[in-house]
Amino acid sequence: MDAAIQTRRAGDRHPRRMRKGMYILPSLFTVGNMAAGFYAILEVVHANAATFWHLDNAAMAIGFAVLFDGLDGRVARMTGTSSDFGKELDSLADVITFGVAPALLAWTWGFHLMPELALSEWNVEWNIKLTQLGAIFCFLFLIAGASRLARFNITTNPQPSNPGRPGKKYFVGMPIPAGAGVLAAVVHFRRGAPIESWYSAITWLALVAVVGYLMVSTWRFYSFKDIDFRSRHPFRLIILLAAVFALVWFFSQKVLFAVALLYTFSGVFWRLQWIFRRRSQPPPPPYQEASQTS
Repeated sequence: MDAAIQTRRAGDRHPRRMRKGMYILPSLFTVGNMAAGFYAILEVVHANAATFWHLDNAAMAIGFAVLFDGLDGRVARMTGTSSDFGKELDSLADVITFGVAPALLAWTWGFHLMPELALSEWNVEWNIKLTQLGAIFCFLFLIAGASRLARFNITTNPQPSNPGRPGKKYFVGMPIPAGAGVLAAVVHFRRGAPIESWYSAITWLALVAVVGYLMVSTWRFYSFKDIDFRSRHPFRLIILLAAVFALVWFFSQKVLFAVALLYTFSGVFWRLQWIFRRRSQPPPPPYQEASQTS
């Protein structure tokens, strides 16, 4: 009798110990996310006009961090190990990896390492002003990303201003990993080679501003959270995932650049579609109480 009770108590302790240990698994992905962001910052610091390939390394590190960030939450939900500590740690890691690191990368690649436009004094002064303006816009990107995380943490069941298909799960505003991924994909597309013309710098300035605005907007972006990997899927899905992995492995520059732009324009497209749909629908007629005459 006593032996049976001791065996049952030991069995009760074992699952409890396993559940506590499982919390380590999603936290490891979060730490990997933070490590990739710290490595990206170090690579940006070591970059100069002669060793610009450090910027490409930083962009790829941010890309790996996006993967880690997507896995930690999904693993936590699949294993039932979500916790308030894990959510707070994930938010702090995101500020470093997808806020500070891409903002520093965007400024260094697009403005700081840009060669002098010409030898004339006016162009040199304009180059300095453009670099300062780039620093301001990159800082605004950082503020937008931090604000996006703060809004996500305090909002329960957020709904986008332009709702989509029922049953689909959407982000309200572009998530900060996607915003950082867009900037990193552009830098990786150029293999880290800095911008060399003022009009390219102006375009880069506009892109940083647009991505920052999309993060604090209330437009909808698909979250992919309704995809359940625990349920059965057709075999062709495995073939599709393998093909995507192969394309990213062998043609990472073009594929990631295209994916980043498509995801960005998807939010803009859905917003414009919603606006045109509302304008095309006539407003309902005003309610008038019918009067009956006797």
